[in-house]
Amino acid sequence: MLGAAAVGPGDEVIVPAFGTIEVAEAVTLAGATPVFADIDPATYCLDPAAVEAVVTPRTAAVVVVHRFGRPADVAGLHEVGRRHGFLVLEQGESETPYAEVAQRRERAAYLDRRLRGVRTPESAGGHTYQQYVVRVPGNGRPDRDAFAGAVRARGVACGVPVKTPVHRMPGFRRDVCLPETERAADETLSLPVDASLTKREMQRIVSVCNALGGLLQPVF
Repeated sequence: MLGAAAVGPGDEVIVPAFGTIEVAEAVTLAGATPVFADIDPATYCLDPAAVEAVVTPRTAAVVVVHRFGRPADVAGLHEVGRRHGFLVLEQGESETPYAEVAQRRERAAYLDRRLRGVRTPESAGGHTYQQYVVRVPGNGRPDRDAFAGAVRARGVACGVPVKTPVHRMPGFRRDVCLPETERAADETLSLPVDASLTKREMQRIVSVCNALGGLLQPVF
């Protein structure tokens, strides 16, 4: 992708730190320098305003990564790219059959209506819910990791989407201010919305999370 776009030594490429290391590694392999920008807290994708804030004369491209089945603000990022004369490259997520997406959306809507004590995803058109990601704020109370451990102990699967942002990883450490990225890495938790889940299993997810989430009393 970067090679075809003629990105190479001396160039900077803006990438998200919230996600996997592969995008930053690809930039490095092309001979360019990855520059990290912050995310939109609702989409977990690059925030156009944050991208614009780190543009320099060496910026050659931005790599947009769609996250958890929710699309990034591609139009906003293209507008920034047009103003500053750099490329906007997209990395999509794997395609999911429509019937499966419809079932995931149905299960996500069920959780949206019933979960308490955790912050559910903001609804948006086009969301395919490849992951159903909630927020578990700490605020001096039980934090995300403790909550996740308690949920698993009660038989409900869950996962931490991004354990370590890329700008904290060896080889890519940067002294940058990415507050939304840091907060998302500390607070996010994915819950099951697989098409195979039964109604009883969905009810179990809700009852377990609500029983524990009541202890959090998050301040929204």
